[in-house]
Amino acid sequence: MMPIPPATFGLIVAITLAYLVQLGSGLGFVLNFALWPLGTPPDLGPNVAAGTFQPWQLISYSFLHGGFTHLFLNMLALYMFGSELERLWGRRRYLTYWFVAVLAAGVTQIIVSASTGSYYPTVGASGGVFGLLLAYGINFPRRTIVLLIPPIPMPAWLFVIVYAGIELYLGVTGTQAGVAHFAHLGGMFGGWLMLRYWKRRAVVGR
Repeated sequence: MMPIPPATFGLIVAITLAYLVQLGSGLGFVLNFALWPLGTPPDLGPNVAAGTFQPWQLISYSFLHGGFTHLFLNMLALYMFGSELERLWGRRRYLTYWFVAVLAAGVTQIIVSASTGSYYPTVGASGGVFGLLLAYGINFPRRTIVLLIPPIPMPAWLFVIVYAGIELYLGVTGTQAGVAHFAHLGGMFGGWLMLRYWKRRAVVGR
């Protein structure tokens, strides 16, 4: 078994430690570091607190999670897809790609929240993970990936298309409430833009 590359390992450790701090901290931690919509918080009642948007939240939200299962699944995907991509790209390009996907997912969620009028915090590294998934499918299209539920093996390129289609369907229909499906798609889109940018630079540099 190959060791986990340093940047991927560092992200997993940092995100896990942030989750442990989140568990041991008060409400103020989430109010400050989760991603909140733009604008003034609505009056949610005397027993419900809402935070306000701050620029750092576009990154910090990805280090928080909504529970152990949420954290575990994201870290498993980060290990599976991120390790291979870091070996392919190197540490610097890999981290650049990760944070671009996270940022794009956050911006997408801000736009969606503004258009729907919802005022709920967003947490989780899923935007970055979906960006990695897209890059994995493009760079290793014939690798076999097995869905968790149901356990169906399929090539990586098909896995990406299926997952993107599911996220789009769930986001449009609102079938799975409480999940930032459009943020996941935003992470994919941000990753795609980054790949396009790198490809264009490579062509121009020839």
